[in-house]
Amino acid sequence: MARTVDPYLTGPDLVVSKNLLQDLEALATPAGQDPADDEKDIKHLLAINDPKSPEFVPTVFTTWDDKDLNPTINKYLVKPYTKIAMGIVRHPTDVVFLTHILLYMTVNLSSAAYLYYNFHWYHGVVHTVYTVWCAGAFTLLMHNHIHNGGVLKKEYAWFDLSFPYLLEPLMGHTWDSYYYHHVKHHHVEGNGPDDLSSTIRYQRDSPFDFACYVGRFLLFIWAELPLYFLRKGKSRLALQSCVSEMANYAFFYFMATKVHFGASMFVLLLPFGIMRLGLMIGNWGQHALVDEVDPDSDFRSSITLIDVPSNRFCFNDGYHTAHHLNPRRHWRDAPVHFLQSKEAYSNGRALVFHNIDYMMLTIRVLKKQYLYLAENCLIPIGDQTNMSKQELADMLRTKTKAFTEEDIRQKFGIKARWGRKSGWASWTEKIVGGLSGSLSTPMVKEATE
Repeated sequence: MARTVDPYLTGPDLVVSKNLLQDLEALATPAGQDPADDEKDIKHLLAINDPKSPEFVPTVFTTWDDKDLNPTINKYLVKPYTKIAMGIVRHPTDVVFLTHILLYMTVNLSSAAYLYYNFHWYHGVVHTVYTVWCAGAFTLLMHNHIHNGGVLKKEYAWFDLSFPYLLEPLMGHTWDSYYYHHVKHHHVEGNGPDDLSSTIRYQRDSPFDFACYVGRFLLFIWAELPLYFLRKGKSRLALQSCVSEMANYAFFYFMATKVHFGASMFVLLLPFGIMRLGLMIGNWGQHALVDEVDPDSDFRSSITLIDVPSNRFCFNDGYHTAHHLNPRRHWRDAPVHFLQSKEAYSNGRALVFHNIDYMMLTIRVLKKQYLYLAENCLIPIGDQTNMSKQELADMLRTKTKAFTEEDIRQKFGIKARWGRKSGWASWTEKIVGGLSGSLSTPMVKEATE
């Protein structure tokens, strides 16, 4: 089946996608087509990221690229704004971060304030729908913020440090929880046995196991994360994560009971619930396909997506393997890193997909549609190029198998010392599993032995 390239991809994604597809076409054409010109593509991607290059292009919006803008509006409005913004943001490429911060501070904050002042349920519905629409971009803005200690220049540090505390509750996050869970926990463990959001003990194409995974996070992460830090001997982080989470819940309670319940439902509570559900669906997709031979490899425990939702609207979040290889890598550097490291990705047996995002990948895996993924979404690299579509589908299926505790001891060694046999973690798995009256998951079975 011929591969198609979505024309709405970002410029760098178009370069990467066409590069990979040209490699595939060269393999399929006897004595024919040359493979992609990596050096040329890499040079171009480096140039558009370099402020000293005449080809440099900052990112100002997510929906439109510079070439899509009306020339008059671009000249008299966008260009002057871009020049000012480049003096405020930390990296000249990142004008889009200031654009989004200003958007949230004006539209989202004003809408929330007016709901408390003059509540109407239809305004509440529109507000929540718009908040959910913004949630992905805001989350990945904060993703860059927490990994790099801010997104603005030092002279604006006061604003850079304060705006998250104002916006996070409005956008479905609790104060600092993303930082503690993602930076201080998830990237330390890397989807390994001690990662509270790890997928390895779950059968990743099982809707029941997925429900246990999501339910565990929704119901118990408020306690599991501080207890994780205590187990690791990080009592200060345990206290900080617990206090910030409890303070946010107290804030929700106060606003709902003492100020206005209806407004609080649409402004705070619904975005909070939807955000936490979305985070777990997305993380499942990011780590649903884990190599059965070397699950501790960043190349084999995460995936790369070349798609519109993840990369255009969420700042190259699709390059998840690149992020795990270097969590502080600048988001605009991910596509060029991928091309520079094509051989390493091929040798590492990494998985690369296009025309699908994490949410839809989760759904396709849960529906066991491996042949669909192999035929329409997977871009074979390295040894994968010698496999038939059915062989690729079978290969994807093997990467969703749950790891037993014995598997984990063999594959991870000392990293599995905490496991989930003891303590709060196994207790929560038992409770979540018990909600359906079944003990069919490996985690729950372990808890009862």
